[in-house]
Amino acid sequence: MSHTTLKPTAAPTGAAASGQGSRRGASVGRGREPRAIPYTLLAPAAVVLVVVVGYPLVRLVLISFHDYGLRSLFTGVSPWAGFANYTAVFHSADLVPMLVRTALFCLALAGATLVIGMSCALMMKSLGKRMRSLMVFSLITAWAMPNIAATLLWTWLFQPTYGVVNWLLTQTHLFGDLRQHDWTASAVPGLFMVWLLVVWQSVPFVAVTLYAGVSQVPAEYYEAAELDGAGYLRRFRVVTVPFLRPVLLLVAMMSVIWDFNVFNQIWLLTAGGPHGGTSTLVVWSFTKAFASQSYGQGAAIAVLSTALLTVLMWYYVRRMVRAGEGL
Repeated sequence: MSHTTLKPTAAPTGAAASGQGSRRGASVGRGREPRAIPYTLLAPAAVVLVVVVGYPLVRLVLISFHDYGLRSLFTGVSPWAGFANYTAVFHSADLVPMLVRTALFCLALAGATLVIGMSCALMMKSLGKRMRSLMVFSLITAWAMPNIAATLLWTWLFQPTYGVVNWLLTQTHLFGDLRQHDWTASAVPGLFMVWLLVVWQSVPFVAVTLYAGVSQVPAEYYEAAELDGAGYLRRFRVVTVPFLRPVLLLVAMMSVIWDFNVFNQIWLLTAGGPHGGTSTLVVWSFTKAFASQSYGQGAAIAVLSTALLTVLMWYYVRRMVRAGEGL
């Protein structure tokens, strides 16, 4: 009977030990290197952002602290005003109406965009391939239309004498003869016209984004909920919404940013009138700066609007991060 002798393994010597040490060092080095990669990749975008956004924002803040008017455009000299521009804005009788109107208008736009966009996303999920492709093509076509062109088209649709909308409403005989009705003659119809235009332009992006999220929800969850007796609305509430919470927060945040900064549609359709009834903070800043030739106060309004939007977005970002971590 033969016996096998087990020899103890000798400790690595010389070059072997140094080779293992170098490999360990290389692995540690490789573990540390990726930490700098994200910052390296983000650096070019950060530089562009600082140049494109940072410098104008700094100039805006500086102008808000100077008595910058029409004379300053020609002389290049603007006296230091301190907080005088901000004091004038806070004591203005237009501040509270502008804040309330901007908040309500933004809420109405973002809310309608999310509701209609979610409805379109769910519809696309239930449609066949051909109809879904046609619907996506229609949404992208509406979204791709230039902002100014869409606003001019809206102006023609709601034109008092030859507008298609007035003619169609007159043909229904429900509201009387509206062929000479001017939608911009009062604030509420004017804001409603702008609301329709902005929602029509915003829904395609939200719908396509939410459809991408809805299509990723596993079908097993819907089947399990259906076996438990859950109806369509309950399946939407307990399955779809939790999975889409990060996406919903993202599109809600972007919608609020876009709707808060709506300017072209309001200015081209109503010019903020009548009597400032359709003006928001963005339009008020523009009219204060370029109509009243008070660039300092216009800059102060813009700075306050930016600060307000930054605080709101910080809240949304925190909610979005928490929702992503909870998945």
